[in-house]
Amino acid sequence: MYNIAIDGPAGAGKSTIAKMVAKKLDFIYVDTGAMYRAMALYFLRQGIAPQDEEQISKVCDDIQVSLEYENGEQKVLLNGENVNGLIRTEEVSMMTSDTSKYPAVRAKLLSLQQDLAKTKNVIMDGRDIGTCVLPNADLKVYLTASSAERARRRYLEQKERGIDCDLAQIEQDIIARDEQDMNREIAPLKQAEDAVYLDSSDLTIDQVVDKIIELFTACK
Repeated sequence: MYNIAIDGPAGAGKSTIAKMVAKKLDFIYVDTGAMYRAMALYFLRQGIAPQDEEQISKVCDDIQVSLEYENGEQKVLLNGENVNGLIRTEEVSMMTSDTSKYPAVRAKLLSLQQDLAKTKNVIMDGRDIGTCVLPNADLKVYLTASSAERARRRYLEQKERGIDCDLAQIEQDIIARDEQDMNREIAPLKQAEDAVYLDSSDLTIDQVVDKIIELFTACK
């Protein structure tokens, strides 16, 4: 089985790029961030404060996150409910960053992610795929872009969904999330030693996709 790991900060385009690469290579795309977002949505619905690690750890046993694929599209199911359209808000983003550092949350999802990688050709994106989830991946890419460019992309994405938002605030949130993700105690965001650094600030989506496929072809 072949595994590709794509790590990087919020708004770097990891999910968009990984989906396109998966389609071209006929791999299974595993959006690990969406799985953490589904758990964060559950915590928000339960009214649990992001700092309440004890309560968050307790309710992890009540959560079932699974992935299904329909016509090549991934569906994220939270206790059987398709939550694809509910997990991309800024509120969920911040709750995800606050809670994904907790060991109980990470343990809940790690085994599912690793099991998928053992039985399928997969491409996964997240914050710690190359360093923790798939340390032996055939190709590791650290995908990033400037905070201004990432904020612009997120702003356009939110506007397309009809969500009212402020560009300056989005960039502030992205910078704050970078700081939090890079400095958390458990599985911080960092570039794996053997990962290829890829800055997409001035590249088109197609150029990034082609580059990753080129890198993978070279390492097979």
